[in-house]
Amino acid sequence: MITEARLILNNYIPIAKTIAKMFGLQCEVVIHDLTQPQSSVIFTVNNHVTGREIGQSFDHLVKQVLLSEDFKEDHLAGYDIETDDHRTIKSSTTLIRDTQQQVIGALCINYDINPMLQMREMLDTLISGNNTKKIYHENVKEQEDSIENVEEIADQLIQKIIANSSHPFMKRHEKIELIRFMDEKGIFLMKGSVEKVAEQLGISKVTVYSYLDEVKKQLIKE
Repeated sequence: MITEARLILNNYIPIAKTIAKMFGLQCEVVIHDLTQPQSSVIFTVNNHVTGREIGQSFDHLVKQVLLSEDFKEDHLAGYDIETDDHRTIKSSTTLIRDTQQQVIGALCINYDINPMLQMREMLDTLISGNNTKKIYHENVKEQEDSIENVEEIADQLIQKIIANSSHPFMKRHEKIELIRFMDEKGIFLMKGSVEKVAEQLGISKVTVYSYLDEVKKQLIKE
């Protein structure tokens, strides 16, 4: 059964296709369903840019978007990510809300700028003269509700992640796996996240921290 969120997000597919056609094969567009965080990718076009596949989860949403001081009005434009093969990708992310103003998805644009970087390097080699770079600093006015907005989104993400995985007979190793997933996605970098996760899972903060320690020990062993 198609959810209301999915029906809304499906309306963004023509927009995603338009953006990709406008900017060519170096431009990848991805649509995420954040009501299903563990398998949020529902549409991709030109996915050779980053290799995103339908059914995968989000990667940079928390660490590079929500926690950025430039994240305002539900969007962040022009931040850099690096692929596994060390290519620089210029990315932009816009959150999508439903009629109740709940965050249900994200539209992400990923542009491979490496051909441009190679061209610039060639031009820099050919052109001599003054190489002094001018740096312009733009002061961006802080919005009073920006922190509250991020905390609200984080709370919704945590609720969805746990709701999609938890059950009354959830075992310890299942809870640890859930903590591992949220840690990988940067959930615990956000203020108050440990308390929210503890409350949602019905465990203490101390238990959440002990699970996080166990996750880190497992990473060291690997």
